[in-house]
Amino acid sequence: MTQPSTAKLVFKPLTDRTWADLESLFGPRGASGGCWCMWWKLRRSQYEKQKGSGNKRAFRKLVAAGMPTGVLAYAAREPVGWCAVAPRDAYPVLARSRVLKPVDDEPVWSVTCFYILRGWRRTGLTAALLQAAAQYAAKRGAKIVEGYPLDPKSSKTPDAFAWTGFASAFRKAGFEEVARRSAGRPIMRRVVV
Repeated sequence: MTQPSTAKLVFKPLTDRTWADLESLFGPRGASGGCWCMWWKLRRSQYEKQKGSGNKRAFRKLVAAGMPTGVLAYAAREPVGWCAVAPRDAYPVLARSRVLKPVDDEPVWSVTCFYILRGWRRTGLTAALLQAAAQYAAKRGAKIVEGYPLDPKSSKTPDAFAWTGFASAFRKAGFEEVARRSAGRPIMRRVVV
């Protein structure tokens, strides 16, 4: 099988019009076992309580309200990848994290997760999604985009654990490390003005 190419990808923001594409990409379980991109938005007890269909409804409401949520990647009109990006304050769990607490008082947008269709993993799609996410955020007034990828010592990290991306993809997309409070999790930023 030939490796998919990121050369002809199209990127679109998640909106009411593209919601069905996200549903198709995530599948009936909601990507990572019912997450529906609510992991960083809810207290753990609330997240677990509404995991699955409750998280889907909550995320759908955010999209319907026009809140910034992220971008989808398409190949031949089929959704193949997702990148969540929004103002950091849309993710209250980040503020409560000892490792991912704010670096400074600068207003930032946060890239919190990715979902890549199985055949597209490890193809460069994450870096391409990061480029698209940075452009999406910049068009909405962001000056800095920040992410919280893994920086593993081994290249054998299972894809299922890479939902925040890898530091190497962030570097490829022009992000630089600005803090590291945990050995394997840097905070990386890109200025987008």
